[in-house]
Amino acid sequence: MLPFNFGPVELILILVIVTMLFGVGKLPEVFGAVGKGIREFRKESGFEAQKKAQADTAIEKPVNSDTSAPQA
Repeated sequence: MLPFNFGPVELILILVIVTMLFGVGKLPEVFGAVGKGIREFRKESGFEAQKKAQADTAIEKPVNSDTSAPQA
């Protein structure tokens, strides 16, 4: 969670400021770079490995419902 409480008005204001700084044509490039930076940060901080480990522990192998003893 972010320590800041951003509402829709604040997000729109930030978008307007970014648009004025970089222009409409550069927005996809700017946000692409931001997304790449976030992905790199998560990768280096171990977030992705932790998320994968949680997913692996959530998926359990099915338990054999046949409880009868094997016949010799």
